[in-house]
Amino acid sequence: MKQPAEEVVQIVDRQNRIIGVQPRSVMRRQALTHRASFILVFNARDEFFLQKRTETKDIYPSYWDVAAGGVVLAGESYEESARRELAEELGIAASLTFLFDHYYEDDNNRVWGRVFRCLHEGPFVLQTEEVASGHFIDIDEALRLSESEAFTPDGLEILQKIRKNRRK
Repeated sequence: MKQPAEEVVQIVDRQNRIIGVQPRSVMRRQALTHRASFILVFNARDEFFLQKRTETKDIYPSYWDVAAGGVVLAGESYEESARRELAEELGIAASLTFLFDHYYEDDNNRVWGRVFRCLHEGPFVLQTEEVASGHFIDIDEALRLSESEAFTPDGLEILQKIRKNRRK
C-alpha cells in the first residue's frame, strides 16, 4: 500500500480545471488547490455517520469529520474516488447520490469537493490509519456538538449547506 504522502493527486485552479498532478506531500506543504470526494453516509433514520479522524492525519488530526472521503488521485474521477474511499475508510460499497460541488479555502487547505450521499446501516470496518471511531448522529445534534468540539471546517460548511437546503 502506498503511503498517503506519496499518493499523486490532481491539482486544479480556482475554476476547478485540472492543471497538473503533485505528490500529496507537496500539495499539503504548498496548500495547492486539489479535488476531494465527500460522502455522507445516512441510515434509514436520516442520521449520518460522524467519524473521528485519527491523530496521525496530515490535516485536521483528531477532528470530527462529517464525511468519508479524501483526495482525488491523478487520473481518477470524483465518483471513482468516492467509491474507493468508502471501501477503504468504512469497508462498504453503496449507491452514490450527487448533492453538489463545494469550494473551501483556509490557510492550509484549498479544495474543490464533490459531495455525495449514500444509504447504509453498517456495520462498518473502520480503516485504522484514518478513522478512530464513529457513530450515527442527527444533523442538528452534530451542529450543536461542533460548538464545543473540533470539526473539519470544510465538512462543517458542507453540513450547514445540507441543513439549509433541507429547510427550503
